[in-house]
Amino acid sequence: MRRYPQSVPAGELAEALALPRSTLSPYLSALKAAGLVTQARAGTSLLYRGDPQGAGRLIDYLVADCCRGRPELCTNVIPNPQGDPMTDRKFNVLFICTGNSARSIFAETLLRAEACARFDVHSAGTNPQSELNPYAVELLQQKGHDTSGLRAKHVSEFQGAEAPKLDFVFTVCDRAANEECPPWPGQPMTGHWGQPDPVKATGTEAEKRLAFQQVYGALRNRIRAFAALPLDTLDRASLQARIDAIANTEETA
Repeated sequence: MRRYPQSVPAGELAEALALPRSTLSPYLSALKAAGLVTQARAGTSLLYRGDPQGAGRLIDYLVADCCRGRPELCTNVIPNPQGDPMTDRKFNVLFICTGNSARSIFAETLLRAEACARFDVHSAGTNPQSELNPYAVELLQQKGHDTSGLRAKHVSEFQGAEAPKLDFVFTVCDRAANEECPPWPGQPMTGHWGQPDPVKATGTEAEKRLAFQQVYGALRNRIRAFAALPLDTLDRASLQARIDAIANTEETA
């Protein structure tokens, strides 16, 4: 569900759960039989995706069974699935990456440039580097962004009573969504806008810089689409659907 609406290879699920594939396989089969996940084949790989409708049916069944036909007893168990539209205020956004040296830094900088009046933007890493990647900083400066206040941070800075209450949390790398990312109180809107790690690019200097440019362009397109959403008119369910749709857009630099 953390990767929904994207599908996840069985091997990635096994790695994320630290389980042998042979151990995980019967559990995935049981979830598929119960209608909680869907399965598709891509070449030799099996891809799995959470099924929100199936999960909803399960929750409805449990509540109905618990309440024994007296729904007024369980009115506080499940909140209104539509929710209210986001209020007209400034929202806190966090972009998570493993190293917090390039991709999440790009995302933080881009959203701040696009809509700083509407969002307080942050980024952090689950295993941050000690300093920002020089290619990333160079590219941002070439694009006219101010990089003076940027730094690598650990996700722990955004936990605890003193941390800002987050409205949106986005993972922007291939690994972060499969790691044990800590939950945030209040259930912020989430999205996985994964990008390949340009820091790992090899080849000539021009080829390395091109990798950073491609990631910057793909994130710019998604962030512009996000910044254009009419938050004051969308309920939570509709807003989450729009965020998921942005995750599935074609990536062009």
